[in-house]
Amino acid sequence: MTAQSKTLLTIITEVALENSLIDDFKRLGVTGYTIVEARGLGTHGLRTGNWRKEGNIRIDIVADSDQCARIVEHLRSAYDRDYGLLMYSCPIDLHV
Repeated sequence: MTAQSKTLLTIITEVALENSLIDDFKRLGVTGYTIVEARGLGTHGLRTGNWRKEGNIRIDIVADSDQCARIVEHLRSAYDRDYGLLMYSCPIDLHV
């Protein structure tokens, strides 16, 4: 088993952005992502997910650090002003 150094980018945002983000990821060359529903409490208030339109999603992308930086920059400029958007990343060892 070989380990590759990669970056895990996690994005937590409103479910309303899901389709737009998927289109953005395709244009940005993202080859894979995982999307799951998310609930919790944060600076944007309580997100119960009781109604599909008010819920949050968490997206995980594994890529090189430069690509993750490009994704973050694009999402900040396109969505951060009008939508709840939290992004964080960390280095990982991907075992393939």
